[in-house]
Amino acid sequence: MSDFFSAFFDELPQVRSGLWVTLEATVLGALAALLLSFVLGLMSISRLLVLRGTSRVVVEFFRGTSLYIQLFWLYYAMPTLTGYQLDPLLCGVVAFGLNYGAYGAEVVRGAIGSVPRGQYEAAVALNMSPLHRMRKVILPQAWVQMIPSFTNLLIQLLKCTPLLWLISAADLMTVVQQLRDRTGETLTAYLTLLAVYFVLAYALTLLMNLLERGAKRRLGLPTGAGSLLRSRSATEAVASVPGGAR
Repeated sequence: MSDFFSAFFDELPQVRSGLWVTLEATVLGALAALLLSFVLGLMSISRLLVLRGTSRVVVEFFRGTSLYIQLFWLYYAMPTLTGYQLDPLLCGVVAFGLNYGAYGAEVVRGAIGSVPRGQYEAAVALNMSPLHRMRKVILPQAWVQMIPSFTNLLIQLLKCTPLLWLISAADLMTVVQQLRDRTGETLTAYLTLLAVYFVLAYALTLLMNLLERGAKRRLGLPTGAGSLLRSRSATEAVASVPGGAR
């Protein structure tokens, strides 16, 4: 154990660099997924059949294929077709964005569909344009419903970042794996990874709980004293985890 931590602190700049790559992949992948979630989610409720059909095909394809295979295809197979090799980090961001964006699209579609019909009718009665009522009335209420599921998807995305090691990205997993190979301390190395990922996941959960609390406050909804530290219910987790209930 002492050998591993001695090497760990000797290589602290490299460890920080690996941690930064992991955070970059998580944040950029999450932003890409969020953008795609809204694009596909709004397309899925469009009146135009071509938009609804395109959204359904994209969502089902990326939900129905493995993230592992998508990552490998983008990094190893696509260059043979396009002649262009993606940077490992960019490849990870694209794969995470596509995969989790497909799951997020269902979150957006479901949340918008959960807004009471009376809200739509009231917005129409006020002579709001479709864009205006979506932006001012529907999305603010749907956003509160989306955040718990988006939180679970964000944590799942974070936990998938060790896959970057498989395409030679210098993330935290890669650095710890190199230290493990050097010291032979398998147990200590992977316990360290467990601890780091737990801390990162819990920090992200607190940030998302804070975001949810702010969204509820803007709508005048009760936030509760313990809302910032509350855990997710089993129903929320199953609904949003890749491979869970659809």
